[in-house]
This record gives sequence, structure tokens and C-alpha cells, in this order.
Amino acid sequence: MKNVFLLFLAYLIFYPISAAKAQRILDQYIGEGLENNLVLKERTIDLQRSLLALKDAKSFFLPSLDFGASYTLASGGRTIDFPIGDLLNPVYSSLNQLTGSNSFPQLENVSEQFLPDNFYDARFRASMPIVNTDLIFQRQIREKQVLLSELELKIYQANLIQDIKLAYYNFCTAHTAIEVILSSKRLVEQNLRDNKSLLENGKGLPSAVLRAESEVENINALAIEAESKKRNAAHYLNFLLNKPMDAIVIFEEQAADLSRLAELMGEDELGRRPEVLQILAAENIQETAIKAGKNYWVPKVNTFADFGSQGFDWTFDRQSRYAIFGFNLSTPVFQGGRNRNQIQRSELVLKAVQNQKALLNSKLSLDLQLTKNEVRTNQAALRSTEKKLESSAAYFRLVDRGFREGANSLIEFIDARNQFTQASIQKNISTYNLLKSLAVLERQLTSETY
Repeated sequence: MKNVFLLFLAYLIFYPISAAKAQRILDQYIGEGLENNLVLKERTIDLQRSLLALKDAKSFFLPSLDFGASYTLASGGRTIDFPIGDLLNPVYSSLNQLTGSNSFPQLENVSEQFLPDNFYDARFRASMPIVNTDLIFQRQIREKQVLLSELELKIYQANLIQDIKLAYYNFCTAHTAIEVILSSKRLVEQNLRDNKSLLENGKGLPSAVLRAESEVENINALAIEAESKKRNAAHYLNFLLNKPMDAIVIFEEQAADLSRLAELMGEDELGRRPEVLQILAAENIQETAIKAGKNYWVPKVNTFADFGSQGFDWTFDRQSRYAIFGFNLSTPVFQGGRNRNQIQRSELVLKAVQNQKALLNSKLSLDLQLTKNEVRTNQAALRSTEKKLESSAAYFRLVDRGFREGANSLIEFIDARNQFTQASIQKNISTYNLLKSLAVLERQLTSETY
């Protein structure tokens, strides 16, 4: 039992581990999460859609070519009368009399309908904007919307990395607690065997055996609780990684990077946080919308050219073919005040965004200070639990030796063992609490993701 205790104590206090080595499995899980997480894939799709919308906005500056055709059949409707017979027949009659021939036949009056019958019109139209401020501002807004999507992706990546770290640290906390509990279980089981042996040899008491059995069951209950926490933490980690819930999670002892921690504790710059850049981009979008609204009076000028053919009875010849080139100009004169209303709406939205920016800056500053306070608290708690573990380990060694020699009672042994077990578990919890607060601090101060 003494050898078991010494090996366990050496593992808790003197086990050498570097922060770089401790990050290998965790980095692997972070990489899997960034590659496989379903919500992150959805954010990536949103970014791709924003990029396509930007391409659409840029395409409006390029010439466009369209083909159009129409064919009409018509009967009835309004007509126009041409009294060509009444006008020419007297002349033709006089000419026939003078020439003594019938070279000039009599003509009928003509009635032509307005609706074209058996008429086609087919053309290619090339058009291009020359002056259009709406297109310019729309492109600028689309560019900022792409930036918003990129920042939204970065925000979720940063949150995902933090969640993966916290989930894995919870898993490691439960895993290490199980190791502590199982090591303590070996101690109490050995104590139970010793008391049974003393009772069989007439040197022990039944109450001591019953108390030892109770301590074994208590340890079993703690082990069941720790195993449940470990299983839940593994399930949540696999959920973040988009893996089967029962996939095996590999345990690797973690250690805090104290140099990295000291570096982060000295930082206060929040201007590069993706949340801050996101609200700045939203503010810029509204400012651009206001500029676009105030330029509503700028005329819009387009140019176009038509190349086609039109005629009756599907004729296609030199007479049917045509080409047209021209310009279009439009500018609003009176629209019932809608343009001014749109400008006022954009200004109100801008004020709301600016209020959100001020609130966000205050909240981020508050969160940073609270996290730093939590880091300091966890550092102090870790130092306290390390000293408590050392003292409880020394106390347990003394009581264990005295109990085996008959100088200490069973109650003293159980109390010393409980103190040592609780100190071991608290040291483990304090270690991973510091790691979790470090993960939160990294999330608040780091602008780039993996």
C-alpha cells in the first residue's frame, strides 16, 4: 500500500510534461472541428453566397448582350383608309383615252389595319451603364457584406476553438479525477483486507470492517459520478467535431503555458477582435447607404445598340435588317418624398449601430477584466491546492505509518485518506480551471484563428 501511495503521489506532483507536448491531441481535435463542424460549414456557405453577390454587383458595370424576338398575328382593330382609287382612277382613265389603250388599270381604295399581321421582329441588344451611382454604392455595400460574412466565420471559428478546448479540459478533469479515485480505491481496499485479516486473527473489530466497506462503496460512488461526467464531456466534444457520440476520446495530460499566460495578462487591445471589426463594417454599410440616398438626384445614363431584322411574311433582306444606337437618361423629379424618407431611415439605423458599437466595446472590456480576475483567482487557487496536496500527502504518510503500527485509529486513517483524496481532486480541478480560463482569455484577445 505504501508503494502504491508513493507512485500515485509522484504522478500527481512530479510528472514532467511540457505545454507543447500537451497540445498535440488538443490541436488535432481543433483541426478536426474546424474541418468537420456542421455549423462552420454553414457559415462557409454563407460566405460563398456573399462572394457571389459581390460578383453580381461587379457584373452590372460590364456590357450586356440580350436576344429578343416577337411574332404577331392580328385581325381586326383600328384601320386607316387610303382613297387611292378615288385619287388615281380619274387620272388613269384620262391617260387610257389619250393613249387609246388600257395600260392604266383602275385601282381599289385601300384600308390598312394598325395591328401588324404576320409580322416578326428579332434583334440583339447590347447595353452598358455610363453613369449610375446606385451601382457604385451597391458594389461598396456588397464588399462590406463579404467582410461581414468573413468576420462571422472568424467569430464562429474562435468560439468553436474555445468550446473544443473547454470540452476537452472537462474530459481531462473527469479522466484525472477517475485516476485519483481509483488510486484511493486501491488504498481503501487494501485497508479493508487488512481489517478483515485482523478480525480473522482476533485482533480487529467488526465495526472497523464495516467502516472500511462503507469507504469502499463511497469511493465506488465517486468513481461512477466521475465516469458519468467523463462520458458526457466526451459526447459533447464528439458533437463539436461532428463525430459519432461514442467515438473514443484520447486523454493527454494538459499543462498551462505560463509564458503565454503572462503575455495575455499584459494585453488590453480589443480593437482587432472580429466582433469589433464586424460592427465597424455594419456602421460603414449604413454610411454608404446614406451616401447612396443623398445621390438620388444624379442622372442615370445608359447606352444601347440594337441589331436585328423585322418584316412581314418572314422576309429577310436588306430592307428588313436594321441597326439602332442611342442613349437613355433618367433622373427623379418628384417621388412624393420617398428619397428623403429612405435617407432618414438609414440615419436611424446608423444611430442604432453606433449605440450597439458603444455597448459592445463596454461589454468586451468588462468581459476581459472579469476573465483576467478569474485567471488570477485560479492561479491563486492552484498554488493553494498544490500546497494543500503536499501537506495532506505528508500527513497521510504519517497517519498510515502510525495506523499500521497501531498508534493511530481507523478514523484517523480514513480522515487522512479523505483529506488526501480531496486535495488530489481539488488540485486536478484547479489545474483545469486555470486552463479553461486561459482558453477564454485567448478567445478574448486573439484576433486570428488556427
